Formats: sequence, C-alpha cells, structure tokens
Amino acid sequence: MVTEMCFKEHEASPEQAARFSLLNCSSSVDLHCHCLPGLDDGPATMEESLELCRALVADGITTAIATPHQLGRYDGKNESSVVRAGVMRLQSCLNDQGIPLKLLPGGDARIDERLVRLVEEDRVTTLADGGKCLLVELPHEIYVEPAILLERLAEAEMIAIITHPERHRHLQRHINAVQAWVEQGAVLQITAGSLVGEFGQGAQIASRYWIAKGWVGVVASDAHGAQRPPRMTAAIEALEMEFGLEVARKLCVVNPARLAAGKNVSPAKVPWIASDQNASAVRG
Repeated sequence: MVTEMCFKEHEASPEQAARFSLLNCSSSVDLHCHCLPGLDDGPATMEESLELCRALVADGITTAIATPHQLGRYDGKNESSVVRAGVMRLQSCLNDQGIPLKLLPGGDARIDERLVRLVEEDRVTTLADGGKCLLVELPHEIYVEPAILLERLAEAEMIAIITHPERHRHLQRHINAVQAWVEQGAVLQITAGSLVGEFGQGAQIASRYWIAKGWVGVVASDAHGAQRPPRMTAAIEALEMEFGLEVARKLCVVNPARLAAGKNVSPAKVPWIASDQNASAVRG
C-alpha cells in the first residue's frame, strides 16, 4: 500500500547540492532512520524529530524512510497505520518550516517467523510502503540464524535487508557467516557510523571486511536523534578514501534509491580487491 505523503518541494540545502555534485545523483535516500516522535527509542517529541530532520538535511539526505522498530518489544505497536499517520504529521511540519526533506514510511522489523504474514496483513511496513523490501533486525542479546526466514521472504518475492549485522558480536566473531545470506539474496545494510568507528573496532573491522569481500549492499544512517546523529557524509568520505568513489556512490546513493523503489540490488564490488588475501588485509 503506497500512501501519498504530500511532500512540498523546497530548494536544496548546500549539503544536499554537494552530495548531488560529488556522487552524480539527483537524490540521496536514507533507508533506515528512526525519526518519528514518541514511537520507539528515537526522538521523544516533535521538536526533537524536527532537529533530527534538520541534521539529515545537513548530512546531505533528501529522502528519509521513517523506520520505527516493529515486533520484538514493540510487538503490537507501531503497526503500518501508525507509521503512515506519523509520517504524514511530521511531513506537514517539515513543509511548514521549509525543511527540504521527503519522508516515506517503513519499519525496522525484528526477526520473527510471522513476518511474511504480518506484511500481508499490513501490520509490518515495507520500505516506502512498496510491498517489496523489508528491513529485518536480528536481536542484539542473542544470535538467531535467519536462513529459514530469508528463504520464506524470497519465496514471497520480498527482498530482506539485514540491518547493521556488523554490530552483532556473534557475527564479529564468525565474520564469514553472512556470506550464505547474501547468496540467498539478502542485502546487508551497514550503519554509516560503523565505518568511522562509532560502534567500536569490531563493527568497523567487520564493515570493512564485508565491503572488501563484495557482500555489502547498502549503507544507511540508523539515526535516532542527538544521541545518534546521521553520519552519511563521514561514511562516504571513509568509503571514498579506502575503496574509491564508485563504491561510495553505489552503497550510499545508487542502491538506496533502487531499494526505495522496490528494485533489487547487487553488492558493491571493489575492483582492486581480487583475492581473499587482499580482503583479509583490509580486515587487519
């Protein structure tokens, strides 16, 4: 179910214009952002939401998909109708204040065997409300193998986007485990802050290693507010320095735009890393 959110065009900010110039694009989509007020561990108030949206604009983002937590400890809350209503309210405030940011509905869904059914029942929200792409979050406290769920989502012709796997301690220790998920058609989403060390050395090493291996499909902010601001500009700079501008462009603007439109993506490949030995060298 795609809902029109009445976005009002405003002149691009200098940071948005710089993103267009650097990465040869006309938009910059953030697929994972907790920007709706009062729904989860993101902003508590509308003013805090507006401050986060201003920070997204200052970070070069033109379109943010609002992805409040769904399922897990939010089971029965933040269902699709709630997300859509929240997006409409916040978009109206952005329009009134001249903040040049387009919002779309989505969700950050905790892994759950019911996911396919809950999407079909319009209780869990797909990216941009398009019915195709779904953010899937593993629990932080324990490791849950997602292979069976990934198979079910693929059978339902949905694209599973695994959010911030680099921050999971089990996967930092078993760093090649994600390869099987990519081979099943899942997309790995790395948090921008992980690339610049904001989630610790383990997350940074895993991110760099998976990019070198050609397994990462997209980078997103996973911004929550002042305590966790968007870091896409810093991530793009880090990617350009280590892997080249084309890798940064694919992970940070090309693939996010395709997934927001419900289209599949391929992971970014690093041309000069042609062997496991070179990838391991990047891991350090």
